[in-house]
Amino acid sequence: MRMTLASKDQAPSAAPIQRIVLTGFMGSGKSTVGPIVAARLGWRFVDADNVIEAEAGSKIAEIFARYGEAAFRELEHATIARLAATGNLVLALGGGAIERAETRELLLTAAGTLLVHLEVALETTLARCAGTEHERPVLADRTNLETRYARRLPLYRIAHVSVAADALTPEEVADAVVRAAGLA
Repeated sequence: MRMTLASKDQAPSAAPIQRIVLTGFMGSGKSTVGPIVAARLGWRFVDADNVIEAEAGSKIAEIFARYGEAAFRELEHATIARLAATGNLVLALGGGAIERAETRELLLTAAGTLLVHLEVALETTLARCAGTEHERPVLADRTNLETRYARRLPLYRIAHVSVAADALTPEEVADAVVRAAGLA
């Protein structure tokens, strides 16, 4: 298992870890690993996309279609900022949340927050997401998917911690996340 810590200038604050935020490309395991980590810590798990959909009364794809990506990213940032102010929380982000500079900065500098990147190869994404093209139309356009992955990967890697999750079980990834948080 590979686990890397970000450089010292991006280390989490000295405050005790109160929330763990999971980022990564679709299929990296954020929504699978998050509840496992939360259960081990006795914390609450929240998927930011689920909160956005519940509060908007619409699916994310509908929000994109109706209002555009910029409006969605604004709503997403506000939701993440609100959730990131609570303690004892494991928060899974949507795959594109990390693209917004204000969201990255918030998660990298918020006291008590550990931003964890679950890294998977694009082939792992394709294997894990096979059969979900109706829910994730971007999977049908390989060129667009590759471009998106290449654009986001360097942004994900600025997280406080990266866990190579391709060959690990969800339980092993959860173990690595809890260890990285110093809460094992």
